[in-house]
Parts: sequence; C-alpha cells; structure tokens
Amino acid sequence: MTQTKHKSGFVNIVGNPNVGKSTLMNELVGERLSIVTNKSQTTRHRIVGILNADDYQIVFSDTPGVLKPAYKLQESMLKFSESALVDADVIVYITDVLETADKNEEFLAKIKKKYTPILLILNKIDLTTQEQLVTLVEQWEERLPQAEIIPCSALNTFNTEYILKRIVELLPEGEPYYDKDTLTDKPTRFFVSEIIREKILLLYQKEIPYSVEVVVDSYEEGETRDIIRAVILVARDSQKGIIIGSKGAGIKKLGIESRKDIEAFVQKPVHLELFVKVSKDWRDNEKLLKQFGYNN
Repeated sequence: MTQTKHKSGFVNIVGNPNVGKSTLMNELVGERLSIVTNKSQTTRHRIVGILNADDYQIVFSDTPGVLKPAYKLQESMLKFSESALVDADVIVYITDVLETADKNEEFLAKIKKKYTPILLILNKIDLTTQEQLVTLVEQWEERLPQAEIIPCSALNTFNTEYILKRIVELLPEGEPYYDKDTLTDKPTRFFVSEIIREKILLLYQKEIPYSVEVVVDSYEEGETRDIIRAVILVARDSQKGIIIGSKGAGIKKLGIESRKDIEAFVQKPVHLELFVKVSKDWRDNEKLLKQFGYNN
C-alpha cells in the first residue's frame, strides 16, 4: 500500500476591499481569526491562519483589500497585499458579483504575470441570477484566463468545501512549516486588539473607525482571569470625545461588547480596561506604524 505523501504550502488570499476575503479564510480555517464587518479596510495586517490535517498543512494568509494609498498606513497595507503574490504556492483571488472585472487593473496585471496556480473565487453569488453569473464568469475568463473560476457564497458556505479540496490538490508536497497544533503566527495580544477594533468599526460611524488604532498596553494572565489594559489611539480630540461618549456611555458599551468576544477567544473571564489617547498623524508616523507592526 502506497503511503500518501504530505503536502504543505502558502495559500494567499487577495482582492479588493469588502469582497469577503476574511469571511472565506475564517470558514476555511474553521476559526474566527480575521475580523469581519461590512466596512472596507477592516483588515489592516496580513493575518495567518493554519489548517492542519494528517496529510497536509495549509498556511492561509488574509490580506488587506487593495486600494490606492492616502496615508503611510495604507501604503503598508498595500505592501502586505503585494507581498502575498511573491511567496504564494496558491493564489486565491476573491472578487464578488457586485464589482466589475476591470476594477483595479494595476493589481490584476501583477497577478497575470504569476505562474502560481490561481483560484478566482466569485463570491456572493446569492446576490445575483444564474444568467448574470454566466456573464460574469465569461468576463473573468477573458480577464484572467489562467485562473480557475469557482462561484461561491462564503457567508452561506456554498462551495467552500470544494475550494478547500482544490487547494489541497494544488499544494506541493513537503513537510509542515509549523507544528501541527499551531493555528496562527500572531500572539493573543494581536487578536485582542483586533476584536476591540472590530467593535469600534461596528459601533461608531463615519471616519472614527478609520482614524483608530488599538494597542494592548499590558496583558496579565491569571489562573482564573486575565487582566488586559488597551489604549485606543485616535487622530483628533473630537474623536476621543466620540469614543468616550456622553458620561462615558460609549466606551462602557465598547468595553462590554469587546470583553464578551475576548472571553470567547481566550476561553477565560477577562477584566478589560480601555483608555483613549490622541496621537495626531499616527497614520503617517513611520516610527509608530513600525511599532504597531505595519512596517515589519
């Protein structure tokens, strides 16, 4: 009986903002690693999720949506997306039925030059008709002829099993890159800050979420409870007032909502303290961006 050889590789998920990259990665990995909201620019970092089986290891990478940078922060986000094209064994390019095939030609041109296997995931097919879907597939076949096109609804888990099957088939043979019990390369602190930032995206409107960075200042692990102190950086004094809210109601609600998800993530009660600090122009401050992990 022939023994199955082990497969392993880097599968990098790229695409424009708000097409469902994070939803798909969370579904494929089986864990909620990337935060998901209906706002663009939700993902700012390159987030790794590792899926292990007896005969394979997939190192998924969720990247920020591709956009034209207005700040040094967004320049760094674009670098995360572009670097994902360099080290991929399989490129998963996600689009959806709402965006046209000619959006972001510059980034698509870079993908066209790759010899890496490409799966083009046409997401959110529940929002279109069969006739429109056929037209979209034809447009993408012309636009990216070397890609295998897979219609999908990541939110409703339609065709996600097939996507995983095709990824495994395309993986090169090789030993695992990480220990088989590893889920991600990011520390707990990173996911705590992302959970808090997700709640800010959901609870606050307009420019507030885009002007915010969350830094875990201290994390004390206890036997029965973890104590976390996090600082919310904003760009202006007025934004600080909005985050805190009338008589502290805003930050109190933010703390309650964040704590629930953090406790679910760390599987333990948590005492969470939130503070708001003004740091003008942090999105253009190279030293601070490096400190926050954007220029590594």
